[in-house]
Amino acid sequence: MDEPRESARQRLRDSIVDAARAQTIATGWDGVRMGGVATAAGVSRQTVYNEFRSKAGLAEALARREVDRFVGEVRAVLDEHGSDVRAAAYAAIRHTLASAADNPLIKAILTSARGGSEELLPYLTTRSELVLTESSDALLDWAQRYLPDADGPALAFAADTIVRLVVSHIVLPQAPVDETADALATLALHLFLTATTPLP
Repeated sequence: MDEPRESARQRLRDSIVDAARAQTIATGWDGVRMGGVATAAGVSRQTVYNEFRSKAGLAEALARREVDRFVGEVRAVLDEHGSDVRAAAYAAIRHTLASAADNPLIKAILTSARGGSEELLPYLTTRSELVLTESSDALLDWAQRYLPDADGPALAFAADTIVRLVVSHIVLPQAPVDETADALATLALHLFLTATTPLP
């Protein structure tokens, strides 16, 4: 496909996802209808189905865009702190927790989940490969740059563990954001430093 046509298709898909995002915030995912999304995006219902095939396909696209945005922000925050492991971990974790708490889409997802939504929340929780893999990769890329002598598998385990804990605190927060970020940053520092210490 030529570049102008591909660019036009991407704009079309973006406009549909924008409409789905707005409706999710307004009504919760269970209230989203493909026809309503089509009307809001200014396209036909068939066009929405042609692009995403089903409501589940649209859910995946919506979740992926939110995840991509979050991961991009996390990479930027980590890079701001360079080799200061604890400061970088704290800033990235705090940013993620605070952003999720203030994100109207995440709020809508969690609210509709309590009412039985089974299509959108799983992309952020039970079917969380998308979130866990991309977030872990961001953290691991940063850690490998600043901890080049660390054991690879141990570093990967540390990154994966930290991300899983952060996601769990997004879904079920138990303490103020600053307190949680501080505790998780201390744990992150321990895990990363352990990865740099040779086993006896």
